[in-house]
Amino acid sequence: MRTYGPHVLAEGRVTGGRTGAIQAGFRTLAGYIFGGNATGAKIAMTVPVAQTPEGESWVVSFMMPARYTTETLPPPRSDAIRFVNAGPSRQVVERFTGLPGTANLADRAEAVRAWATAQGYQIIAGPHYYFYDAPMTLPWKRRNEV
Repeated sequence: MRTYGPHVLAEGRVTGGRTGAIQAGFRTLAGYIFGGNATGAKIAMTVPVAQTPEGESWVVSFMMPARYTTETLPPPRSDAIRFVNAGPSRQVVERFTGLPGTANLADRAEAVRAWATAQGYQIIAGPHYYFYDAPMTLPWKRRNEV
């Protein structure tokens, strides 16, 4: 079980398959934090990169450093990016290594959901997929979570 306090997310909605969506969403958000915003400001990269299925699309998000609010973040140049104030939450999390394939993530999400339900927890959101490492990280050294 993990507890998150309130935080700000920069997120983008992407359609298509999961793998293509995480790549496209990451590129858009990375461009924003690496200075592709209205002021040219660079923002520290944080982890994890999150991906959440939402209907026929995917929401890819970066947690913004704690010193920012939605009002103090540099405005994005792209309408594809929005800022969200995420409230506190408790999440059941499974950590694993390897390459996070779409079927593997879905199977793990279902297992986490089944476990949480059996423990008496009420699931109100998710699943959320979290990725912590650069794409060139060796599979057995990668940290992923569902």
